[in-house]
Amino acid sequence: MGAIEDVYADLDTDVSIEEFREAVESKVEQMGGLADEETAAMLIAHEIDDGEVNGVADIDSEMDEVKFIAKVTRVGDVRTFDREDADDDDAAAEGRVVNVTVADETDDVRVSLWDEQATAAADDLAPGDVLRIKGRPTDGYNGLEVSADEVELDADEQIDVQIQDEYDAADLSLGVSDVTLVGEVLDTEAVRTFDRDDGSEGRVSNLVVGDETGRVRVTLWDDQADTATDLDAGAVVEIVDGYVREREGSLELHVGDTGAVTPVPDADVSFVPDTTSIDSLEQDDTADIAGVVRSVDPTRTFDRDDGSEGQVRNVRLQDDTGDIRVALWGEKADLDIGPGDEVAALDVEIQDGWQDDIEASAGWQASVIPLSDSTQDDAAAGSDGPDRGLAAFGADSDDEPAATDDAADTQTPHSDTPVEFTGVVVQAQDPLILDDGEETMSVTTDADVTLGQEVTVRGSLDDGRLHADDVTES
Repeated sequence: MGAIEDVYADLDTDVSIEEFREAVESKVEQMGGLADEETAAMLIAHEIDDGEVNGVADIDSEMDEVKFIAKVTRVGDVRTFDREDADDDDAAAEGRVVNVTVADETDDVRVSLWDEQATAAADDLAPGDVLRIKGRPTDGYNGLEVSADEVELDADEQIDVQIQDEYDAADLSLGVSDVTLVGEVLDTEAVRTFDRDDGSEGRVSNLVVGDETGRVRVTLWDDQADTATDLDAGAVVEIVDGYVREREGSLELHVGDTGAVTPVPDADVSFVPDTTSIDSLEQDDTADIAGVVRSVDPTRTFDRDDGSEGQVRNVRLQDDTGDIRVALWGEKADLDIGPGDEVAALDVEIQDGWQDDIEASAGWQASVIPLSDSTQDDAAAGSDGPDRGLAAFGADSDDEPAATDDAADTQTPHSDTPVEFTGVVVQAQDPLILDDGEETMSVTTDADVTLGQEVTVRGSLDDGRLHADDVTES
């Protein structure tokens, strides 16, 4: 082989040998005889290698130029603009741009096509097309973008990126965009503001939505951020034109200026948590747990290292296998939950506890949601192993955990037979909540008791609540 062929053989490129040879000959002519074929071939090889990336995820805004192959997942509309450096009577004063989202197996990125390329893209480009792109990476308004200099179709290249019109939560993967998803709102957060590098103020909020296949955290930017304040847990929404990003190892669905989140009250979508039994939790797990709230501590405030004030509230959650302290941080400390409520705590971190062996921490990634009767049954039935989750509590009462098997024969929804129950006061307000270590009991009484006091209550049981005739200290 000659010098040109030797250099070409070391290249990992889709440029043909004929194109490479022509470029070398042109380089020799351009340099006026100052370089022989071998030197010119090495210069062309360097130009070809420069900017080549292995995947979209390797693109960095600090690069001067980038070359890559990716599949089109979305083609935007043509937008026109006035060029600042053109005369008023200049026919070229009006510019055109189309934003195209492309992806490979590693990530996705928005590519801006200008003028003639924009017109061609609007007319001929479609999701599923594979492009070879050469352009300049920049930090755009919505993140990394590539301003294209050269774009061409490649009908022979295969990119393994799924393109579909509607997604379930389980379908989402890094590198997809133009996502339409219908899900149940599980949790909402307040709008937060931040300063961008250009000095402007940005706004962001979060939702957690779920369907029958799973759940995903949704990040709403700027004009979309207020949507979170208009939605309540349990609402069903349709998310349009979302795009998937990764944060701290987890996938998130982002919604920007071209997307929307719209209530769809008639949609039949519900989320059922697949919970882990409390007795099987281990330190450093991240888990979903569900159960009945046994007790609720007062909210405590504290000063952070940056001078801001934080808050936390501890609740004790019990399923049929055990109980665990759950720390609710930030806005979650304000949740309206109390003893007897059935809830699921999703994505909690299991940590070494202050007094207990372990405790669960519900931080920014976690969601705490109320459970309806049907959801409780489904959560218990869908868990691994017998009587996990809320199975022990069943659906005997809307407000209280069911009695244990030993007491089931004597405690009916309404009974004139005197009932006696001894337990520790875990809530001293109305209703009084007692815990005997195996079950809790809600008591209607005006007796003066204190937290931690052990008392015996005698009275009649009505709809799962004990109406006290007598309360004595044990």
